Amino acid sequence: MLKPSKLAKNNFLSSLDLSAEEVLHILDLATNFKNKKINIDLKNKVLGLIFDKSSTRTRVSFQVAMTRLGGTTIDLNPNTSQIVRGEPIKDTAKVLSRYCDVLAIRTFKQSVLEEYAKWATIPVINALTDLEHPCQALADFLTIKEEFGELKGKVLSYIGDGNNVANSLILCGALLGVEVRIACPKGYEPNHALINKVLEIYGNKSLLKITNDPAMASAGADILYTDVWSSMGEENQKTQKDKEFYGFTIDSDLLSKASKDAIVLHCLPAYRDKEITDEIIDSKNSRIFEQAENRMHVQQALLACILS
Repeated sequence: MLKPSKLAKNNFLSSLDLSAEEVLHILDLATNFKNKKINIDLKNKVLGLIFDKSSTRTRVSFQVAMTRLGGTTIDLNPNTSQIVRGEPIKDTAKVLSRYCDVLAIRTFKQSVLEEYAKWATIPVINALTDLEHPCQALADFLTIKEEFGELKGKVLSYIGDGNNVANSLILCGALLGVEVRIACPKGYEPNHALINKVLEIYGNKSLLKITNDPAMASAGADILYTDVWSSMGEENQKTQKDKEFYGFTIDSDLLSKASKDAIVLHCLPAYRDKEITDEIIDSKNSRIFEQAENRMHVQQALLACILS
């Protein structure tokens, strides 16, 4: 059942907007939605989507989540609205606050998201920025919880670019007591300011490890995780990054170094046989498509907490 949350009527811009207890509550609520043990009716509530970046899973999962709650979604495509013509965010946010009950925004800079939140009088959700992808992290840890039951003490090894997904895994892992290891080439480490925040959160600073050695990061891990090497907006770096990330592919050799019961995650879309092999995506260790489904369930739980 729902219980009071500081998320009610408030923004969700970062994983740090939640306490560990609230993350676990959202995961439990998502599980109840998934198993059809709870029904919450948000009829007459409207979710507005503003996506400056293309999307499949984030867009569809939010739309389906809102539909399952009985609400309506409005897709505010910047290319077919006044947003693309340079209308000030201040004006857009104030107007949309009179039409919608919540906004989910997928954009480039975290500062753009924060600008919407500053002027909106309705809750704003981070549906992805270059800095964080907090909704993805919720789905990831729901998938891990489904597999292992207990989160605290698990070892999650992320192999690849220290991007927004890596940042959110670090933040959420810090809250939940999960050891997070990041293996990336030199120069591609996660955001340094964010790492400093995490080190303040962890009671044991050894729970966060950053290395340039994928084998070392994978040793004994419970979860191996990867993402594309070149995120949206980095297409011009693709050739260079493909060279620099050689050896950072999750394959059978890397998986063999992990725990015998290890699972493999990828937030998708994936370039098969690049950051992860075709064999591993479709292996018995893969929980990639369960992970993708869980986007819908955690977003249903998140919307219920914010709007109820």
